[in-house]
Amino acid sequence: MHVSELFSLKDKIILITGGAGKYGRCITEALAEAGATVITASRKGVIDGLQGKDLDVVAEYLDQGDHDSIIALKNKIKDQYGRLDVLVNCAVARPMKSYDAPLEDWEKSMKVNATGLFDITREMAELIAASGGGTIVNIASMMGMFGPDLSNYEGTDMGELQGDYFFHKGGMLALTRYFARVLADKKIRVNAISPGGIFANQNEQFLKNYTKKVPLGRLANDDDIKGVVVFMASEASSYITGENILMDGGMHC
Repeated sequence: MHVSELFSLKDKIILITGGAGKYGRCITEALAEAGATVITASRKGVIDGLQGKDLDVVAEYLDQGDHDSIIALKNKIKDQYGRLDVLVNCAVARPMKSYDAPLEDWEKSMKVNATGLFDITREMAELIAASGGGTIVNIASMMGMFGPDLSNYEGTDMGELQGDYFFHKGGMLALTRYFARVLADKKIRVNAISPGGIFANQNEQFLKNYTKKVPLGRLANDDDIKGVVVFMASEASSYITGENILMDGGMHC
């Protein structure tokens, strides 16, 4: 197969959750630019910045913490498209705002980021299997692999790091390996990408603290995840499953 075909997502039906987020918007754009029909599902609707571009992107409603909402989206995809080829799990809820936040906030986080993640993966895997197989890509984080580097926040007023994010992103990596084994006989590959920080006009001192630890000398930009996610979603990675790609500019090399 020609290399351009290996990386092509032409005629693929792809669902991405959390497509309106910082990395989600970049991922949605990349998948559509590679030729896919992309269904971006969240509680926010249309993705800012993609309007007017010649991309096949459709916004649908999804509350990942609600099983009925997941089933409704699953049925809509089945009825409208007849199949699903790729699922990209990018949705994240951040109800915890501090270390000493109420336990109720932790429970809200787990409802979406743990229970909801497992729920939507299991349900959408059924559609992918019925389509003859495909791929699941989990957007994790370097924070699911390493403890917090508190020195990045010295001299800033950026607030506290929350434990729920570290917990569920680490759990996402474990689930990636679990589903890679469990879904292999259904011809479904499951991999993860663990990005570092993305530039979003952060506090100047934070940027100074952070970038001096990165061999490439910067945070990620909007394009940095594009090639990685297209690789993972396409036939170019057809002999890779159960893996995680750390995308942090060499920060932890």
